[in-house]
Amino acid sequence: MSVLSKYVDRIAEKCEHNGLTKHAFSYALVTSAILALTVKVTIPYAKNGKTQKGKPKVNNGALTPLETDISEEDSKLAEAEKLLVAQQLKKKSNNFIEPGLNKEFLKQLKMLAKIMVPQTFCYETGLLSIHTFCLISRTFLSIYVAALEGALVKFIVRKDVKQFALVLLKWFGIAIPATFVNSMIRFLESKLALAFRTRLVRHSYRLYFKNQNYYRVSNLDGRIENADHRLTEDISVFASSVAHLYSSLTKPCFDLMLIGLALMRSSRKMKANIITGPALSVGVIALTAHILRIVSPKFGQLVSEEANRYGYLRHIHSRIITNAEEIAFYGGHKVEMQQLRQAYNRLVNQMTTIFNQKLWFIMLEQFFMKYVWSGTGMIMVSLPILTGSDMGSASKRDTDITESRVSERTQYLTTARNLLISAADAIERLMSSYKEIVSLAGYTYRVAGMMDVFEETAQGLYCKTSVIENDQTNGIIEHRNGKPIAKGRIIYSDDPENMAINLRAVPVVTPNCDIVVPKLTLCIEPGVHLLITGPNGCGKSSLFRILSGLWPIYAGELQIPRPVKDIPCMFYIPQRPYMSIGSLCDQIIYPDTRDDMKRKNISENELRRILKLVSLEHIAQRDSFDVVRDWKDILSGGEKQRMAIARLFYHKPRYALLDECTSAVSIDVESSIYEIAKGMGITLLTITHRPTLWKYHTHILEFDGLGNWQFRKMNVDEQQKELFLS
Repeated sequence: MSVLSKYVDRIAEKCEHNGLTKHAFSYALVTSAILALTVKVTIPYAKNGKTQKGKPKVNNGALTPLETDISEEDSKLAEAEKLLVAQQLKKKSNNFIEPGLNKEFLKQLKMLAKIMVPQTFCYETGLLSIHTFCLISRTFLSIYVAALEGALVKFIVRKDVKQFALVLLKWFGIAIPATFVNSMIRFLESKLALAFRTRLVRHSYRLYFKNQNYYRVSNLDGRIENADHRLTEDISVFASSVAHLYSSLTKPCFDLMLIGLALMRSSRKMKANIITGPALSVGVIALTAHILRIVSPKFGQLVSEEANRYGYLRHIHSRIITNAEEIAFYGGHKVEMQQLRQAYNRLVNQMTTIFNQKLWFIMLEQFFMKYVWSGTGMIMVSLPILTGSDMGSASKRDTDITESRVSERTQYLTTARNLLISAADAIERLMSSYKEIVSLAGYTYRVAGMMDVFEETAQGLYCKTSVIENDQTNGIIEHRNGKPIAKGRIIYSDDPENMAINLRAVPVVTPNCDIVVPKLTLCIEPGVHLLITGPNGCGKSSLFRILSGLWPIYAGELQIPRPVKDIPCMFYIPQRPYMSIGSLCDQIIYPDTRDDMKRKNISENELRRILKLVSLEHIAQRDSFDVVRDWKDILSGGEKQRMAIARLFYHKPRYALLDECTSAVSIDVESSIYEIAKGMGITLLTITHRPTLWKYHTHILEFDGLGNWQFRKMNVDEQQKELFLS
């Protein structure tokens, strides 16, 4: 900058030698800068007007690149980005509304506000009241400090040392409550954000774990892909944004109202018109705001395109991580690296475009806010002095009266200047808070949308991409507003004499509405050990999910025994069991807690006996029941499966749903496990590819993979089979 200023001075000196004064040179330089800025701002709009008169370019919501010499690779990447965006839009409902400042935003914000502040008198309203009181107090303190600074200047002009020292002591004294109030405002804003977040998290967790929503949202519904991110990051940012926006909007409003009253009172003391100054400021602010709104680039579209390109870059990264083995086998790292570089370069180009647009817009914005508003403030401050009728009949030779008038004017100028600086800062914060409100609308849309999805999935309303059209379901699935309706019934039987599982015309339908079995009817009574066979994808595991209540029943009727206290009706064991966080005891009794275990009067000796039944007694000898380890990594595959069987022996349900649960267990241990389970009175429903397990079952359910099935009693010869034919 110093080199540039010297260069400008040297040019000015040469112009002065040629008869051009420095003032004229300065005017010419400023005029050239303003003219260049005007040309820079107006040319893009002129180009847009010409393109609109010609043939329009259809780009499906994405911005058309300004460069005309786009390479073929960039064109391919742009098409890939459009396909990715189109896939994301397909997952949304037909009545999708873009997040923004609209009625839907106000409706969602009102709904979330009722969750954050549930009652008129609660902890949050107390925090809001104290926070509001601190904001108002801070405004009064600012006005009082401005008055003290004006008094300080007044007594400096008068050379009144005693009054100056007294006012200076007041100024230091007011610093203590002022700093305390400033700290309290930040502290209360953080407490408000935490309180709002706590309310939202608790409400979201209740919905998330209601009716097994944690499973339904991720498996049966396709509207939320990252529920974990919304439950943590989005709620946290939303709560912080609401708390900060309350301060950002409330304090500037208080500042403008109270500072305006203070300025009007000061103008009245100077016997000047109290309407001219505020009217001038309002007019200038409204005019500059209108100009900024007209010339403002479409940052929403620019940022949206940036988000699309950033999302595509992340999409490429995730594809490489998912298909790393295949890429390594093919040796396709050069192609993948080239695609990554091209996607990153497109993102850099878009970000550069945004930076260039921001450069000129921020320059214009700062010109209006820093200089135009400051000049307007100077006029406002000078009007009461220039137009005030305070001359009176005093003699000009009266030195004391003259000094008093000078000191009072100086006091007024200092006080008004400080108040105007605070008012200008308040107006600038109000204008910049528009961006925060737009961001808040985005987070409101995500958080409120998440809760709406939780509410709908809890009621059995799902929205997921279907593999077949509505008219191809043959009347098995009924749709309403594009969503499949689960019309089937689940009946819980309380009759102790009737503990059977009955399916009456129940279709086996996947979450994407693929009908695997059109109609299934069978009765499984206690003691009917059922072997389920069939090819892959025929509906074996799907039947278990329907019996467990994980998948909806779109037709027919399912009757199951009602779970009795401490005796579950069904217990499902998958091929890869889940190991929870906790101790060895927690692994055995899952999903029970230690309190449930004590209530059932089960001791550690009983747990040792259970581990011995599944040949895991060495784990109890090596580690105590209270030691906490990462059991997912410590236990082998076979040990995990035997630990899941130990849970089965601990809970002793009526029915056991076994889905390849002993595939990693030796045959001798497996045979012992099935014998013990039958001895405990547990009815087995087994999916297996091992022929050695046929002999432990009495009935067989065969699927052919084409929607047909057969349920019958096994023959003695079939129970002794050594070969399994799927």
